[in-house]
Amino acid sequence: MDVRSAGRTTEPGTPSAKVRNLTEWEFLALNSELNVADGHARQALTPGQSKVIDELPLIFTEGEQRPVAEIEREAHRAYFTLLGQHSYPSGPGRVLSCYSSSVAMEILSRALVSRISTVALLHPTFDNIADLLRGNGLRLVPLEEDPLHTADLDPELLKSVGCIFITTPNNPTGRVLGEERLRRIAEQCAEHDVILALDTSFRGFDPRAHYDHYAVLNDSGCRWAVIEDTGKLWPTLDLKVGLLVGSENLGLPVDKIYSDILLGVSPLVLVLARRFAVDAAEGGLEDLHDFIDANRRLVRETLTGLDGVSFPDPDSRVSVERVHVGDRLGQDVWMTLQEHNVYALPCGQFHWARHSEGDHTLRLALARDPESLQRSVNALRAVLEAR
Repeated sequence: MDVRSAGRTTEPGTPSAKVRNLTEWEFLALNSELNVADGHARQALTPGQSKVIDELPLIFTEGEQRPVAEIEREAHRAYFTLLGQHSYPSGPGRVLSCYSSSVAMEILSRALVSRISTVALLHPTFDNIADLLRGNGLRLVPLEEDPLHTADLDPELLKSVGCIFITTPNNPTGRVLGEERLRRIAEQCAEHDVILALDTSFRGFDPRAHYDHYAVLNDSGCRWAVIEDTGKLWPTLDLKVGLLVGSENLGLPVDKIYSDILLGVSPLVLVLARRFAVDAAEGGLEDLHDFIDANRRLVRETLTGLDGVSFPDPDSRVSVERVHVGDRLGQDVWMTLQEHNVYALPCGQFHWARHSEGDHTLRLALARDPESLQRSVNALRAVLEAR
């Protein structure tokens, strides 16, 4: 769950002109069978995953009887090694387990504001990050995505901020910061004593993001923090673990703020995450990649040929797909779609600094059963053809 949804009174499925952020758009879709709004994993279990769920009584017993610290170490090791992060810091207190990546983001935001005032944040990216940073009193400067992948960071920018914050792979564009780009950015952050923060919640979907980020970060000498997330990968009914990882020289009161917010994550959830990571390492991750790729082709083939419709992220491999709807407004398309009980996500608020840049784009979630995804995209095609 996104921490912003606490205390909400709007009924799911109720349209509102007062929607303020992306999570509220997603919340409206929760009770719909044709929900392609949120990026959580909602597809059917694979046979291997079903076997894990069949063993829930044993998983509960393991969580109840074994030392929590031991379970946590094993869950961390299974997850990080699955995704190629062999140099992750495995020492005590270096990886903090949270209820979700949003909770990890809240902790990091509170820690940052205790030492710095300004963050350069990737633009566009999921507005939850911007909301939590600003909500804790930090000033944001947009870090545009195209130049980030092609050139050094501006030295004047580095002098004016205390943190560079990058989502990789990015949500919604799917762009991945390559190893050499990460190395250079980390070196620049070290030169200017700027913290480098990464949100890698969609890492699992793209093998290009499986190089060892922690080796690069450690070699650079910069101060760094990384947010990881199991919640996007597997259909576990939102039982998930967010991970907050920090360098030894981070210099932020992360541990204190963590203890202010939570004691720890349920050992049952940690065992479940470990078991799903093991299944993924035994072939499940490749199957997931094939599944998402097939659903992406389904979306593109169904919508190809419509006037003005295009796909801005042709190389994306993450579990979401942006659709540019031409001269139509994404919010207008959304309003018509919900009359068919279909819910997508207008993209304006991904562009947290300039909402209008996303006015003509929708984001569709791909981690859905193909049949329901096909019905949703068929409805979208009908709506787009009618306008």
